[in-house]
Amino acid sequence: MITTIEELRRWSRQQHNSQKRIGFVPTMGALHDGHLSLVKTANQCCDSVLVSIFVNPTQFGVNEDFHQYPRSLEDDLRLLQTVGSPEVFVPNVTEMYQTGFDVSVHVGGVSQPFEGKIRPTHFDGVATVVLKLFLASGADVAFFGQKDFQQVCVVRKMVTDLNVPVEVVVCPIIREPDGLAMSSRNKYLSKPQRSQAVVLSQSLILAEKMILDEKIRDVEIVRKKIRSKIETAPDMKIDYIAIADPKTLHELTIINFDTVILIAAGIGTTRLIDNVIITTTMS
Repeated sequence: MITTIEELRRWSRQQHNSQKRIGFVPTMGALHDGHLSLVKTANQCCDSVLVSIFVNPTQFGVNEDFHQYPRSLEDDLRLLQTVGSPEVFVPNVTEMYQTGFDVSVHVGGVSQPFEGKIRPTHFDGVATVVLKLFLASGADVAFFGQKDFQQVCVVRKMVTDLNVPVEVVVCPIIREPDGLAMSSRNKYLSKPQRSQAVVLSQSLILAEKMILDEKIRDVEIVRKKIRSKIETAPDMKIDYIAIADPKTLHELTIINFDTVILIAAGIGTTRLIDNVIITTTMS
């Protein structure tokens, strides 16, 4: 286990000196099968794999769950041993943000809507820590999950605009048997809340059927169907239902080409997100 940036850079140089391609999976810990799927994919694509475990304070807003965010380092390390024992980087906050740190990476455009409206400082924190991790790790390829779709858009934009020499690979959402997208925050859910949370994935399945099978083009018709399904869970509070261009995140009024549907909702003190990418060209 590596705990300092100096050690990490030394490890990275050793890999590159041996002509090894580094695959990188950044996480905040509380690992589950979704994270492990990223590591497995990295193992298939790269010679050396690095996983970071760091609960990044700069991406949490005021009154968000930074101090309550689940931390389970020993369990995480045991899980990683089941998927090839990648190198693990576990810095503390002062290692990542030294005294006097006063730099922030801001990505415009794709960071502004949806999560950006609700959590206005969130993506600045994400972009800043991801860039720091890219620079420290010397990663050649970075693996992210589709569940955090807007985050992926932000990271891709940052990499493109700043000419960061990292390939970004997006891997499919991993779901529970009933369809709920795996998330570290699912641990917060009570049994009644957990049974209601499945309406998020169910609503996306309905929307996909409307678009692909019923050939419905009108965004508002699809949005209303999603909303009505989610509202069958009495404790679920919808933050947004967005139907957008998957590259720009501009919201659509008519569905004619590839589309991403993003939803966010809260239940109790837990906030959940989910999405589906629908690939279609409608005549």
